[in-house]
Amino acid sequence: MAREDNNRRGKRRDREETPEFADRLVAINRVSKTVKGGKRFGFAALVVVGDQKGRVGFGKGKAKEVPEAIRKATEQAKRQMIRVPLREGRTLHHDMFGRHGAGSVVMRTAPAGTGIIAGGPMRAVFEMLGLQDVVAKSTGSQNPYNMIRATMDGLKKMGSPRNVAQRRGKKVSDILPARETAAPAASEEAAAPAEA
Repeated sequence: MAREDNNRRGKRRDREETPEFADRLVAINRVSKTVKGGKRFGFAALVVVGDQKGRVGFGKGKAKEVPEAIRKATEQAKRQMIRVPLREGRTLHHDMFGRHGAGSVVMRTAPAGTGIIAGGPMRAVFEMLGLQDVVAKSTGSQNPYNMIRATMDGLKKMGSPRNVAQRRGKKVSDILPARETAAPAASEEAAAPAEA
């Protein structure tokens, strides 16, 4: 009986050691509250959490100590995660624009081997999401909170061929071949004048 309990504890410990989600601290900020006796200092943390397989979320937390602020932010991020469809598990299905407040971001699909071309807070979101190839540009507000919210706004709008087919009541094969057959036809037309 005692051995079985030890085995169960061991399994539980293994599960805790290999976390399901990875997290990335994006920003930490010292904040103060002015009270009658002076100033009380605290810390605000911004954290991005993801499983690197298509789920990502962000959270913010404030506390008197840094570790507690990070813990609160991580818990909030896990509570508000979103699922984003990925093409071939490495890039976005289509180009997307997102905005929040004065900040806006443009995210574009990229061929294999491109890597993550994005700045600061956006890079953290893409890495936690599991993207391997993406090109992104942020304009307007450089505030990390606004940049992450704008990125998440764009990712929420991301659709996949399966979602579009389901919405239109068609099969995925009815939607995709149109794009694949159009590309070779266009290349043949371009090649024909060059020969003449």
